[in-house]
Amino acid sequence: MFLSETELRQLIAAIQEASSLCVSVQRSITSDVLEKRDKSPVTVADFGSQALILRRIRELFPDDLIVAEEGSADLHKDENSGLRDRLMEEIQAILPDASFDQVAQWIDFGDNRTISDRFWTLDPIDGTKGFLRGGQYAISLALILHGEIVFGILALPNFAEVDPTLGEDGALFIASRQGGAYRQPLPGGDRQTIRVSGKADFRDARFCESVESGHSDHLWSSLVARRLDIRSGAIRMDSQAKYGALSCGLADIYLRLPTRAGYREMIWDHAAGVLVVEEAGGKVSDIDGKPLDFSKGYRLEENRGVVVTCGPFHDEVIAAVLESESETAH
Repeated sequence: MFLSETELRQLIAAIQEASSLCVSVQRSITSDVLEKRDKSPVTVADFGSQALILRRIRELFPDDLIVAEEGSADLHKDENSGLRDRLMEEIQAILPDASFDQVAQWIDFGDNRTISDRFWTLDPIDGTKGFLRGGQYAISLALILHGEIVFGILALPNFAEVDPTLGEDGALFIASRQGGAYRQPLPGGDRQTIRVSGKADFRDARFCESVESGHSDHLWSSLVARRLDIRSGAIRMDSQAKYGALSCGLADIYLRLPTRAGYREMIWDHAAGVLVVEEAGGKVSDIDGKPLDFSKGYRLEENRGVVVTCGPFHDEVIAAVLESESETAH
């Protein structure tokens, strides 16, 4: 393990706090908010989740660099006073004595775009549109050492919609390099070892992809499925919940195919999920079959797209992706 059990428990507690805040905010979203295309709820959840988690990381690891999605600059603007007030209402429901200056400082612990030999990367809300529509979203935290992901946690508050065996609980997925992958109920409980399906025949594979066509090329995915003669329709869900589904055998293939030439993925959109799947026995690469390189900054500069499988037929999927590329507009 790259963390002590005490450090892990404290990080889990912070992620549980962040999840509680996100659940509270998501429950407040009304049809009127959606009709107005008001993204303020997810903005509040983004800032609140990041503040609560980075507060704890800085306490535990004061010298570690953190690369996260948000910075507090916009919160200081007069026109965002309502957003600021709502954020503080949610934070103070968990930490009654917190001040806005403290919260802004916690958020800005992650306002970095450079990396170091050891750093954390956080996506406080992965899956903005899923969050707003009441669907899947993730809180994703990973530790990267010399360019290698060595620890990751995914919190999936709505994962019971994917796996009803959870009852009403969401799920935490936890992995450490060469230490295995585990799942536990988000509110707490026993950790269970998880494994990918290991399915050997790709024609029987369950296919998983993003809901939003802006995130992954759905036409390209359908061409891949046809080339592989995959018989089941695609399961579409937002966020790194797809990594969670694959890591515990609920899906077998996840494709994140570039929607335009030159696009590069953000590291926080994948780091924790990649490690969870790999430690559960699966395989992850870019569409050219190269390992994902987390040593180049806050983007995966050396990689095109992402391909995730349960393992045995990874090479066949890569071949089908590349063979289908010429039939797309890329």
